[in-house]
Amino acid sequence: MTLPESWIAHRREDRELVGWIDPVDGGFIPYDLLGRPRTSAPVDWLAAEELLEELGIGYLADVYALLAEDGDWIRTRIVEVSPAGIGVKEDDFGDIGAAVSTYRVPFPIDDRLVPLAEAPGPVRSRFL
Repeated sequence: MTLPESWIAHRREDRELVGWIDPVDGGFIPYDLLGRPRTSAPVDWLAAEELLEELGIGYLADVYALLAEDGDWIRTRIVEVSPAGIGVKEDDFGDIGAAVSTYRVPFPIDDRLVPLAEAPGPVRSRFL
């Protein structure tokens, strides 16, 4: 996907991209790097900026659950984020020598990739 033309990149003071802000209905909707709206209704510009800056990018290092084609949830980590797609890999628990499966999910993120705590069913891992 390409970003909507209306989305305005928002960067922290150190120039790190932390999301986008979309002008909507006289206000602004902030979107994180996974393309998720971070408010349910438009807010003012300053509130949108502050929300994205407070959110930061730390959530990208969290553990996620991916709904596999076989219907199972797999424990994963995000390895790449861009408007072209999101790359995830099976969580190898830091074992850099482990052979792991990798997957692509669309941007913006959909319900196939959720934070681990929000997985609606058991999550499997070959490494547990």
